[in-house]
Amino acid sequence: MLTKNSNVTVKFSGVDFGKYSSKVSEFVNEFSSRANKKGQFLNWVNLPSEQAKRVDEIYELAESLKSATSATKLSVMGIGGSKHTVEHMLSINGLNIKGDAIEFYSDVDSASLERFLYRLDNDVLSSNYLIASKSGSTFETKDGFLRVLEMLKNAYIAKGQSEEEAVKSANKHFIAVTDANAEKSELRRTSNENGWLGDLYIHDDVGGRFSAFDDHALFTLAYAGMKKEDMVTMLNSAQEISTESLTADLSINDALKEGIFWADAKMNGTEASVHQYMGAIFENTVYWHAQMQNESVKDTLKQVAKVPDAMHHSAEAHFNPANKLAFALTVPQDNGVCRENAESYIDALTKSYEVSGNFFLETVQTSGMGLTPAAAGALTQLRAFATVYQEIVEKIMSGTSFPEVLDSVLQPHVEFYKKNLKGGVVVPGRISK
Repeated sequence: MLTKNSNVTVKFSGVDFGKYSSKVSEFVNEFSSRANKKGQFLNWVNLPSEQAKRVDEIYELAESLKSATSATKLSVMGIGGSKHTVEHMLSINGLNIKGDAIEFYSDVDSASLERFLYRLDNDVLSSNYLIASKSGSTFETKDGFLRVLEMLKNAYIAKGQSEEEAVKSANKHFIAVTDANAEKSELRRTSNENGWLGDLYIHDDVGGRFSAFDDHALFTLAYAGMKKEDMVTMLNSAQEISTESLTADLSINDALKEGIFWADAKMNGTEASVHQYMGAIFENTVYWHAQMQNESVKDTLKQVAKVPDAMHHSAEAHFNPANKLAFALTVPQDNGVCRENAESYIDALTKSYEVSGNFFLETVQTSGMGLTPAAAGALTQLRAFATVYQEIVEKIMSGTSFPEVLDSVLQPHVEFYKKNLKGGVVVPGRISK
């Protein structure tokens, strides 16, 4: 079965979608009844159209932060969706290829901090800092930002500023992306108290892994040099996917078909599955998709990997007849000098996967070193919808009752380790002797 829009083409094999045709309206109605409702964590459905209204504001903030200091880079400090969505969006849009515009820090150990500072040429003044945390109290993020803030202050003192002057100068390097409500967010209070630039938000009812069009990603894209008109195109394309993904016409609802694909495999005894991405464009998409898989599907049996890197060593397991697998392969449309060999490689993988299990091939339009802006928006929103649809299809087909909030948008188990960080066990920014 082949489906196609102007940005993403998907070819399915091995799945009888006719088995699900009578339930399509039920799948879509379940999603539609929850979309954009308070407390359902599905506000990302219309987020692209809302963000399109704020593009000018986001670009103005990016320029203001650049002009506030002499720093040339932006360092994004956040974990999970505050980091992986940004990495994904930069890479698929062909930005920051050399790492000369954007750096990331999300660790808590000394070697990682030293490596981060090394990438800044051991000059914290060379970067501005975007601090991303919904609650504002995320330990990993707070630990890093407090360390950098102290380093900045000391660097300005070394330049001859008084401590008071140094504190003010250091705070000019920061912008926060967090809850708008200062009562809910410690980071918002920090931003307000220290006069940090502007207002960037992590929107309510948008989970981190679904936040690729939220402020932390869009601000970073603007800072890295994405053209304003390209951002608008990307957001409009993502919103078009939202419209298509909430229609009961299965011929155009690719997200539902992908959700059905994965649900069908699981319900028919396929315990393990594989989604591979071809090429450097998707290097960081792999991390974001793995987060989506682990936090939403809550299943560690899907392999998400980049090929060709992972092809040879994974093929031994993939094509072992004893292993029953479902496969997906996302590839860039190749218009360059490698086209013939790339297409032959994709054809070989396609033939191999089609005889080994259920399979779909997803081809995405490209431009230069990335996707087209429209394809970047479409692919990203498709992945979010398909993830939630997998849960909806499985529950309806198995007659399982739905929870008040879909399991795929919540992550209650993460608190298991977080509770052990509380109570003074760790102190953000503490200097070890």
